[in-house]
Amino acid sequence: MTAVSGAGETGGALLVAGTTSDAGKSVLVAGLCRLLARRGVSVAPFKAQNMSNNSVVTLDGGEIGRAQAMQARACGLEPSVRFNPVLLKPGSDRTSQLVVRGRAVAQVSATNYVEHRHALRAVVAAELQSLREDYAVVICEGAGSPAEINLRSTDLANMGLATAASLPVIIVGDIDRGGVLAHLYGTVAVLSPEDQALIKGFVINKFRGDPSLLAPGLEQLESLTGRPTYGVVPYSEDLWMDAEDSLGTVADAPVGRPARPVGSQWLRVAAIRLPRISNTTDVEALACEPGVSVQWVTEPSRLTDADLVVLPGTKATASDLDWLRRTGLADALVERARHGRPVIGICGGYQMLGRSIRDGIESGTEKVAGIGLLDFDVEFAPDKVLDRVIGTSPRFADVAVAGYEIHHGRVVRGGDDPLLRFSDGRAEGSVSGSVLGTHWHGLLESDDFRRMFLRWVAELSGRDGFEVADATCVVAMREQQLDLLADLVENNVDVDAVLDVIEHGVDSHRGVQ
Repeated sequence: MTAVSGAGETGGALLVAGTTSDAGKSVLVAGLCRLLARRGVSVAPFKAQNMSNNSVVTLDGGEIGRAQAMQARACGLEPSVRFNPVLLKPGSDRTSQLVVRGRAVAQVSATNYVEHRHALRAVVAAELQSLREDYAVVICEGAGSPAEINLRSTDLANMGLATAASLPVIIVGDIDRGGVLAHLYGTVAVLSPEDQALIKGFVINKFRGDPSLLAPGLEQLESLTGRPTYGVVPYSEDLWMDAEDSLGTVADAPVGRPARPVGSQWLRVAAIRLPRISNTTDVEALACEPGVSVQWVTEPSRLTDADLVVLPGTKATASDLDWLRRTGLADALVERARHGRPVIGICGGYQMLGRSIRDGIESGTEKVAGIGLLDFDVEFAPDKVLDRVIGTSPRFADVAVAGYEIHHGRVVRGGDDPLLRFSDGRAEGSVSGSVLGTHWHGLLESDDFRRMFLRWVAELSGRDGFEVADATCVVAMREQQLDLLADLVENNVDVDAVLDVIEHGVDSHRGVQ
C-alpha cells in the first residue's frame, strides 16, 4: 500500500459499520488509524454524519464529534471539520441541532431533516473525495446500524455512503451484549442485494473467554453469509477514555478504572448524569488521577458523601435545570454550598448555577431562575461561541490553563470573582466560596490546574490523607489508550486481509446464502 496519494489519485477507503450503536465502530476505526499511522501510512478518519452531544472545537473553528477528534489524534492529525462534516446534537427526543462543516445551521426533527438530505449528501461526498485525494487511506465510521432499513433512503453514513463512494464494508458486533452471531447475520440479511455486495466481513468486539469456543459459530457464520470474520478483539478494562456514546454514561457506574491513592485517602466525585448531558468526557481527567473515584449519579442521596460534585454540560439547559429541581438534586446542591462543600459547574452546568437564564434559542424559554449559587445572569444568542482558549486561573495561583468553548449562552452580568482569565485578560467563570463555574470544556485536562484544584477539594473536604500524583498527564494517558487500541487490532485482527479489502475495494460481490 502506497504511503501517500499522488496528485489526481484517489486513496483507498473502508467503512466500518456496526450492528448497533456502541458496538465498537469508533474504537476499531481509531485502532486501525493508529496502526496504519505507526506503519507510516498517510491515513485520516471520516464520519459522514454523527449524532452526539460530545463534541470538540477544531483548529479550523468548527465543532465535530469527540470520537472523530480522538481518531484524528490516532492518525497524528489535528481535529478538522473535514473528518465529520455533519453533526446532529439532540436537544430533545424529537429535535436536534444540525451542524454542517462545523457550524450550526438549523434545528431539525426526524420529519423535516429529509429536506436537507440532498444538500448534505453533496457535502459528504465532496469531503470524502477531498480526503481520499489527500490521504492514502480513509477509514470511515458508520452511524448506528446499517440495518435500519426504514431510514435507508435518507442514509448518509452507512450503506448510502458505501454505495455512493463504492466503499467496502466491515461490520463490527459487540459480543458482550449477547446474540452477536444473530446480529451479524441479521444485519446482512435485511440489506438489499446491492448493499449486501459491499459487505466483506466481520469483526467481533469485547470477547471474554476461550476463542476456541467461538470458532464453530464463526465457521457457521461464514457458511451462512459467505463472509469471513477478520478478528475477535478481546474485552479490555483499560479502554475507557473519550467515550462518545451516552450508553456508556450509566448512573451509579464508575468512570474509568480508579488507581490506588498515593496517600491514605480517596477523593469521591459525584458527576450528575443530566438527561441531555453533553461533553461527558470532561470528568475523565479527574478519573485519570490515582485515588480519585468518579461516579455518575442521578439522585440526591449520592451527593451527600461526595467530596466534589460536578454539574456537567447539557444540550438542554432549561429543561435539565427543571429536572434538577424535580429530582431534588438542585436542593442538594444548595445544601452542599451552605456547608462550604465543593461544587463545580461546566458550560450548561455553570449556567444553571447562576441567578437567571434567558433562552429564546434552544428551549424558547423567556426567562427562568437559576439555582443561584453564583452571581451572574445568562442570555442565549443565535450565534454559538466556538473557540479554543488559553489563559490562567487567578483562583489557583495564576496557573496556566487551556480548553475550548461551545455554547449559545453569554454571561450578561456577573458579580463573582473570576475563576479564569483569557490570554488577553478578559475574565471567565465564577468563584463564590466552595462553588466554581466556567464555560470552558477540557479545563480539567490542564494537569497543573487539576492538581491544585484537587488539593483545594481535599482541603475543604477534610481529606488530609489525600495526595495528588505529580506524574499524571492526561494527554499521555490518551496516547497510551490509542496505542493499546492499535495493539489490540494488530494482535487480534487479520490486518493483512483488511488491508487487502481496502486495496481492492468492492471488486468481489457476495450475497447471503
